[in-house]
Amino acid sequence: MKDGDNVNDGDQNGVNPTPHLDQLEDGPWPSFVTGLKRLRDTQGAQYAPMMNDLLGQLNHSYENRRGYWKGGTLSVLGYGGGIIPRFSEVSEQFPESKEFHTLRVMPPAGNHYTTDLLRQLCDIWERHGSGLIAFHGQSGDIMFQGCTSENAQIAFDELNEIGFDLGGAGPALRTAMSCVGHARCEQSCFDGVKAHRGIINRLLDEMHRPSMPYKFKFKFSGCGNDCVNAIHRADFAVIGTWRDDIKINQEKVKEHIAEKGRKYTIDTVVSMCPTRAISLHDDDTMEIDNKSCVRCMHCINVMTKALSPGDDRGASIMIGGKRSLKVGDLMGTMIKPFIKLETEEDFEALEDFAEEVMEFFADNALEHERIGECIDRIGVPAFLEAMDIPADPNMVNHPRTSSYVRTDDFDEESAKYFERKAEEAGMMVGDD
Repeated sequence: MKDGDNVNDGDQNGVNPTPHLDQLEDGPWPSFVTGLKRLRDTQGAQYAPMMNDLLGQLNHSYENRRGYWKGGTLSVLGYGGGIIPRFSEVSEQFPESKEFHTLRVMPPAGNHYTTDLLRQLCDIWERHGSGLIAFHGQSGDIMFQGCTSENAQIAFDELNEIGFDLGGAGPALRTAMSCVGHARCEQSCFDGVKAHRGIINRLLDEMHRPSMPYKFKFKFSGCGNDCVNAIHRADFAVIGTWRDDIKINQEKVKEHIAEKGRKYTIDTVVSMCPTRAISLHDDDTMEIDNKSCVRCMHCINVMTKALSPGDDRGASIMIGGKRSLKVGDLMGTMIKPFIKLETEEDFEALEDFAEEVMEFFADNALEHERIGECIDRIGVPAFLEAMDIPADPNMVNHPRTSSYVRTDDFDEESAKYFERKAEEAGMMVGDD
């Protein structure tokens, strides 16, 4: 079948028929097709012809089971990345959508917007693009989808005037993501918005001038709920946590049990604890073995008023999370189990470490290799040595499956670890 076969010339009003797409509007769930048709049918909108041909081309793809988009090169002045070029291979049949580029724009840290700002964004894209916007793409960007080469620079200039910048594309630092954090969530353990903004401002050149072996992503979650999927989607994940005991309000525990029932509390909280660290006493008070707690947040999520994170709050840093590429999906490896993020010096130290990791990645990763794959290839010990980070038991991916180990090596390394911890606590080994 040649390109253009089965292409209908349209109805009397010039609207491309979309029988295959129409089926996607059946059923109980909202369909993206409805939104595209709404843009197509907007009277007087300059983007309506583009959306009409976009729908026609998409229906054509469904008929032939083939995509008709090809890439290319497109950028704006002063930027090496941030735009995803899309050129149509069937532009003769669908000329209005022959160019349908995407501008990846960085959102504010924590995704904080005013309604006025959102209206300005929509107005700009209605003037210069297709009107189609995704809040937000899987990469975290605001995805302004559907723009001609001629309008890409114009649209970006207006977006830049109201304070927005292009995000990453290509082998570069990509747009970072952070949850709403302490602005709206009482479980947040550090200022994720401040950490996010500080790191991106420090490393902005790595986003605008792609020079990495491959892409690199930062993500910031205020607590272990990890609402931005940082652990398995970010090369550098900062996850809020605490290192003292969970705070328990025993009166609220009793109120919860009185309202929900003792069996409900046991079934949904006590039995669901992954390390069986929670005990419920006969007098309806709760006890938690904090040494066994892994900060999974489940009990806190269920009993929000009764349980809350401890007071000694900070963050953990995990390196190497990603989706499938060369060695399959990887979750981040724990590199720094706990850091404090309170003072300006704390945030500056985090930015310094982020920059060191980026430099290591640029110097040591192979082409088209994520940092998680690089660490998998060279080994965690080599990475720790390069970063001058002492080994920690929390970095172990999983315990040994064999008990036949050389105890002399183990005892020597464990002695070093406990000696270092004692020194950090300001006490000598053996002192009680």
